[in-house]
Amino acid sequence: MGFHDLARTEQSVLTRRGTAYFAERLAALDDDEFGEPTLLKGWTRRHLIAHVSNNAVALGNLIDWAATGIETPMYTSPEQRERDIEVGAMLSPAALRNLFDDTVVRLDEKWQALPDAAWDAKVRTAQGRSVPAAETLWMRNREMWIHAVDLANGARFDAFPEVIASSLLDDVVAVWRTRNVGAGMAYRIDDRSPVTVLPETATVTTITGSLAAVAGWATGRGAIGITTTGPEAAAPGWL
Repeated sequence: MGFHDLARTEQSVLTRRGTAYFAERLAALDDDEFGEPTLLKGWTRRHLIAHVSNNAVALGNLIDWAATGIETPMYTSPEQRERDIEVGAMLSPAALRNLFDDTVVRLDEKWQALPDAAWDAKVRTAQGRSVPAAETLWMRNREMWIHAVDLANGARFDAFPEVIASSLLDDVVAVWRTRNVGAGMAYRIDDRSPVTVLPETATVTTITGSLAAVAGWATGRGAIGITTTGPEAAAPGWL
């Protein structure tokens, strides 16, 4: 069972758990550690905290769209998204902490106020996908759980709920298949049967590990706990 198979109440609980997990890692940072690098190239923790806060605002825009029927994009442009991250990264640690807390509350309020019928309303992601407003719950989960790891202060994929790790891996592989990348690659979760990324291609490299380890590798967060049979292969990009 994946995230999208769950009732919306269960999805909401997981969303709050993911938010709490990120908030826990954020709270563990001293103010003088905000300028240190994350797992994302070129981003300090300041950039990452600004980004996840801005993401909450952007998802709130999609909820407004669903509630009113008035098109409200996540971001006015990719350039605006980048500018907002850079501006946010200049805030003090205290301001960044407050920004995160405030945007979390406002997004949650919008979710709670959204009428039942509006959860099926179609909105458009920053990548141009047309999705129901309910997809914003998964989009936020993905941000919170993965970016907690990106803070690089102790969060781990093996702390994720199984349904989150499994759904992340499914998401990534679906993107690879859409882009027709990953030829010759397969992955195996522990003792399960291997899964070929592009079923029509012969397997050359097999990545093996726990669900958490394979999900971490697939999302580009390292190869801890992974064994490779065949030539070494980096996970293709997915975002």
